[in-house]
Amino acid sequence: MAAKYMTYVISCVNLKGGVGKTALAVNLAAYCGAQGKKTLLVDLDPQTNATFSCVTPQAWSEHSDKKGSVADLLGARNHVKFDSENIQPDDLIIKNVFPSVDLLPSHLDLFTIDLDIGGVVSRETLLSRALEKIKNKYDFIICDCPPNLTLPTQNALAMSTHFVVPVSPDFLSTLGIALLITRVNKLAKDLRVELKNAGIVLSRVGRTSYFKEQTTQSIRDAFGANVIPHEIKERSVVAQSAAENRPVFDMGNSDATAEFTLVCKAIVARVQKP
Repeated sequence: MAAKYMTYVISCVNLKGGVGKTALAVNLAAYCGAQGKKTLLVDLDPQTNATFSCVTPQAWSEHSDKKGSVADLLGARNHVKFDSENIQPDDLIIKNVFPSVDLLPSHLDLFTIDLDIGGVVSRETLLSRALEKIKNKYDFIICDCPPNLTLPTQNALAMSTHFVVPVSPDFLSTLGIALLITRVNKLAKDLRVELKNAGIVLSRVGRTSYFKEQTTQSIRDAFGANVIPHEIKERSVVAQSAAENRPVFDMGNSDATAEFTLVCKAIVARVQKP
């Protein structure tokens, strides 16, 4: 009997911004694509940083005006020219932003999406239902979530098989890790979704200092094997790659390439582990 086809859906989540969440999501998608895995990057953050890491603002503007964005799949009211019930998700996707990577772009409309769909039945599963027909076209779906647990994040988690928590080693960034994981697990239980933690990633690690080393060690002590053993350091080339709409692997920086490769490889190995 042939094995059942599996699409792995990974959400990058944190309650705090500025922890390298988008850089991890974008480059994890690029890594999977480079391994020959058909990958869909879904940008659910209204700040659209993942989108602008892949395409120019002009290209995004033209696409969202003519085609739409993930906000339309979730029923944002601002796009009144679209019939959200009959939108075909394939039409909204920007193809091949990186090799073997497609993008479902975000939109500013997501800032008010909780108000737009607050009374919709089963609103946490709108995205999952919308992508059901095309899901099996992809080996991996990577979701970049906003730094909160509002409806865009809930929709991402409701369709996910795994989640990843990027954190920077500072006091404020680490305070909410346990709370976040607890709330994610509760949401998964409420939605009857089997959701696994694919790892906590130490990201945007700056210059060595006693405080950072102490904080990093406290995270590893508290969460043990859940913490990916490799780290991603703070490097200007990461921001530069986003500005140039390129993955960090294409920037010619061997240190950044090695760090992201090790982290992404570890995440994928955990996700694919039986």
